[in-house]
Amino acid sequence: MSTQTSRNTRIGVRRSKRNTKKVLDDRNESENASTASTSQPIQPSHRYPTRRKSCVLTAEVPSDPNPTPAPAKRTRRSKQSNKSSRKNKPLRDAVGAIYLLQKLPDEVILHIFSYLLEFDLCSCARVCKRFHDLSSDTELWKLLYQDVFEYQVPLFCCSPQVYEFIMPSETEFSNPWKESFKQLYRGIHVRMGYQEAYEDEPERFRGRNIMFFDTVEAAYNYVDAEDVGESMIFIHTGIYQAEFLVVDSPVSMIGAAPGNIADHVIIERQSESTIMFVDGAKDCYLGYVTLKFSPDITSSIPHHKHYALDISTNASPVIDHCVVRSSSVVGAAVCVMGQGADPYIKHCDISDCENVGLYVTDFAHGTYEDNEISRNALAGIWVKNHSNPIMRRNHIHHGRDVGIFTFDNGLGYFESCNIHDNRIAGFEVKAGANPSVVKCEIHHGQTGGVYVHENGQGQFIDNKIHSNNFAGVWVTSNSNPTIRKNEIFNGNQGGVYIFGDGRGLIEQNNIYGNALAGIQIRTNSNPIVRHNKIHHGQHGGIYVHEKGQGLIEENEVFANTLAGVWITTGSTPILRRNRIHSGKQVGVYFYDNGHGTLEENDIFNHLYSGVQIRTGSNPVIRKNKIWGGQNGGILVYNTGLGLIEQNEIFDNAMAGVWIKTESNPILRKNKIYNGRDGGICIFNSGKGTLENNDIFCNAQAGILISTQSNPTLKSNRIFDGQAAGVEITNSATATLEGNKIFNNKFGGLCTASGVNPTMKGENKIYGNKNMVQKTVSSGQCLYKISSCTSFPMHDFYRCKTCNTTDRNAICINCIKHCHESHDVEFIRHDRFFCDCGAGTLNNQCCLQGEPTQDTDTLYDSAQPMESHTLMVN
Repeated sequence: MSTQTSRNTRIGVRRSKRNTKKVLDDRNESENASTASTSQPIQPSHRYPTRRKSCVLTAEVPSDPNPTPAPAKRTRRSKQSNKSSRKNKPLRDAVGAIYLLQKLPDEVILHIFSYLLEFDLCSCARVCKRFHDLSSDTELWKLLYQDVFEYQVPLFCCSPQVYEFIMPSETEFSNPWKESFKQLYRGIHVRMGYQEAYEDEPERFRGRNIMFFDTVEAAYNYVDAEDVGESMIFIHTGIYQAEFLVVDSPVSMIGAAPGNIADHVIIERQSESTIMFVDGAKDCYLGYVTLKFSPDITSSIPHHKHYALDISTNASPVIDHCVVRSSSVVGAAVCVMGQGADPYIKHCDISDCENVGLYVTDFAHGTYEDNEISRNALAGIWVKNHSNPIMRRNHIHHGRDVGIFTFDNGLGYFESCNIHDNRIAGFEVKAGANPSVVKCEIHHGQTGGVYVHENGQGQFIDNKIHSNNFAGVWVTSNSNPTIRKNEIFNGNQGGVYIFGDGRGLIEQNNIYGNALAGIQIRTNSNPIVRHNKIHHGQHGGIYVHEKGQGLIEENEVFANTLAGVWITTGSTPILRRNRIHSGKQVGVYFYDNGHGTLEENDIFNHLYSGVQIRTGSNPVIRKNKIWGGQNGGILVYNTGLGLIEQNEIFDNAMAGVWIKTESNPILRKNKIYNGRDGGICIFNSGKGTLENNDIFCNAQAGILISTQSNPTLKSNRIFDGQAAGVEITNSATATLEGNKIFNNKFGGLCTASGVNPTMKGENKIYGNKNMVQKTVSSGQCLYKISSCTSFPMHDFYRCKTCNTTDRNAICINCIKHCHESHDVEFIRHDRFFCDCGAGTLNNQCCLQGEPTQDTDTLYDSAQPMESHTLMVN
């Protein structure tokens, strides 16, 4: 006969006996009812004989052939005779009673009481008030209690299936040992050898009524057959092997031993499951025992469906403070399986198992709280096939695989769990699983923290995910989790890593201090990233590459070591309404064909440029505010492209926009103002179309075009600059059409020698202050209006007599006055400041001491220079 058939047969026999007993009990009740209708009730017997009124028995009794004469009826005494008898009673009887009840020392009575058992002690309590008080002595009941139950602290049944050890000083009872004794006394005990001693010495145990069994199976079979309702079985110290425990009726089984109870009460089995709760096992309790499943490896009987604890369909036991161990390499230590399986497992230790620790499957539910699940060979917990457990405050750690694995449409609610130091991910979600993970701490994983893949879902909310060797969260292969309000920090790699067509909502997280990017999006992944704080990373903030996508909006990205946002290799994310600031390099960096849309963001206070575009990248940059960059607002270089429109670019330490090295962006309808250098600088063969921009109030030229560059300027307004409106130099050229250039300090359009821009349409150049020409006409040195940081355009010379080099320039007035009769040569008409006025030549400038008309307009600004952004691929 197979193992399963044997199990079913034994359960069937047990249920058949139970049903037969019910039929017989019903029949007896029917007969008793019919008898009661024709006769008067019989006086019940009492354990202790007491005086009582006589009762007439009308029930028929068998006739005795030798009847014993009935005793003579006692004559009732009159009241007068009673009084007389009491008056004549000896005085010594009254003295003895007074001594016993009042004068005998408490210590002597307590010593006498210490030889009594519980029933006798309760009888003494009925004698008088003094005996009542002494019989309730805490130490008396503690000794009795520990003799019966072995516990060192009283155990209370606080409510059905809730047992709790409470220190005596913390209870509300005057005698907690007695109260616990009273609550637990109806239980039966499994204590080897005690039933024989109980039967061999009946006089010794006359004051006690407790039933003992040698095996757990025998105790349960008795409870089950007697059908006594909710029963308690106390399992005392011992190793119980080969017990066949299939629980299908209400019962509480509780370990009873001194010290750490579960260490002394061990139930172990080598074939089939150690204990099984099956259909009908409702209102059951198992607590304070160790369950072991140790299959015989030499046996040919398969055990892949056998477990230390097996809870199946429609079973809902409470498992409390148990230790569960399994050496099976093919089955979990605890298996909860089937529709209606709904246990409450709490304060248990499920560790050091050679397979999975806890396995919940096939639509099972259950609540699992405050358990220790550790050092298991496979996952600490598996949840699959539409199971939906609730798990709170569990400690899941040091597993040789993943911490928690939900897959094949598994569900579950996981709250306040501590998951750490597992060899693979702390939490893995796969194949349609959709768990909710709330307020957990997932940390120090040897790989990642959370791994969601193969269409996994899930909600990860208010967790702390930190110090994992790989990414804090991995999302891949069409998975779509919600990652919300978490702290993701101090990872040895990135914070959140989305790749391989991953999706997901990444929202309101605090992501910081990670070794790589705070969020990385790659290989066609398309998440929604919003309302996060991504900061103080040792790498960049957000890294989008290899055709990554994503909607990235309303995040705060700041104080990262590299770029705030990197976009590269064909990626096309949308960045909208983010605050990207205070980075140690670039704010947003497009390179190697990075694309995407950058819209309505605040980008400010970076050590390098606010935005850089290079090597074929072609983003749309629209309606942003870009300010406070220490190396400019926007830098487009190395064949960069891009549509840059309707932005505000202001208060940058260098140029508002740089275009260089054959780059060709479109700038349209931008406001570029209050720069501490120029407005737009185009050089090193830069191109570009500048259309309908307002460029004003910059410290240097509104637009500087240099070194073979050739942009198109159309319908721009360039005004109120502290230098020239447009300067073209160094063999550059430009096409100007319909621009308005006015109210600039040095002049409107200033061109160097050999420069011939193309003028189309009607360019209006008017109202400029022309301070260069005025200074020259007044005979002053140009250094008066430029200092050493501004470069007015005019004729400049060299002095051979003073041994000036190619790096020196002298204005026309200094040539006339300071270098009169020297050997001088004209170089060209171009941008320069006067080295003679600056005092860098050997002779003293004669014009430097003369007052100028505009000393209040002197300024200092930095010369434009190229940014060298560190690239880490």
